[in-house]
This record gives sequence, structure tokens and C-alpha cells, in this order.
Amino acid sequence: MRRLAAYTIPFVGLKLGKHQFEYDIDNEFFDHFEYDEFNSVDVKIELLFEKKTTMMELTFKASGTVNVDCDITNEPYDQPIDSSLFLVIKFGNEYNDEDEDLLIIPHGEYEVNVQQYIYELIVLSLPIKRVHPGVEDGTLKSDVLDKLEELSIDKKEKNNEEDIDPRWDKLKNLLND
Repeated sequence: MRRLAAYTIPFVGLKLGKHQFEYDIDNEFFDHFEYDEFNSVDVKIELLFEKKTTMMELTFKASGTVNVDCDITNEPYDQPIDSSLFLVIKFGNEYNDEDEDLLIIPHGEYEVNVQQYIYELIVLSLPIKRVHPGVEDGTLKSDVLDKLEELSIDKKEKNNEEDIDPRWDKLKNLLND
């Protein structure tokens, strides 16, 4: 995958201490990853990059909204995003990103690309089941919700009880004896 130059930080020229980076994430960022689950994206990433003598610490904070489709009604809604990620970068003999909180890069490296961490931070901050807030509080009016209500189990049980032939009641009494 191509690296986006805007998300590459050349740390070799940075002084020791804390440095602040900000990124505005939109649909174009996710198009690069060929990820099309979002209708629209408006997320701001604040990155605190702390360079130390033997390692670097990165603290990502994501805030904003992602417009997604509800899993129940398929209605689009804005899902708020508010999450963070802490990453430690150390130097070693070879590149190793097996640990989710630790990145080891070769001694000769002079820059680090953070696009994959931003992508994962946003995608993983969404709930597994995406439910429109109107579904949860009952304010959303939708044809899909009306049909689900019509076909719900509670209504079917009530309808079935009304349609039962009274002659079967005597057989039910046999089970109780």
C-alpha cells in the first residue's frame, strides 16, 4: 500500500521534547484504504509526538463524527467518535509491529508513517453493532421499524392464542395433571 506523504513524520530533524501534529480526516483518507463503510467522515486527529533519546511516544486523540448506516433500519446517522491510542516507538535490528502498543523500527530509519494507526483508531472506535439513536429512544419513524414491529414474536403469540380452537384447551389440561 502506498504511503501518504502527509502522514509521514521525519523525526530525525525534530528536537527532543513534545511536538503537536493535527490531521483532518475525510472520505479521501478512507478511499486510499479502499474502505467504503462510511458515508462521510469528519474526524480530527491530534497527535502528541514526544521524542526522547532512545524512543518516541505517540498519543493519538480522535474526535468528530462518522456517518454510517444503521444495522437495523439502514438509515444513515452520525456516529460520534471519541477515542485515543498510545504508541511507543523503539529502535531495533529489524522492523516489528506485532505488538499493538509497540513499534520497533530499524536503527537507520529517519521517519515514521502514522496513517495505519489513524485508520485503525477510527475504524475500531465504532461499535460493532451500529444502531441509530432514534431506534434506541423510539423517536425514529421508519418503514423498516414498522415492519419489524408487525412481525415481532410478541404479536404473533397474541394472534396465535386468539386463533386456537377451544377444544384444544381440554388437551392442555391433560399436560397439567
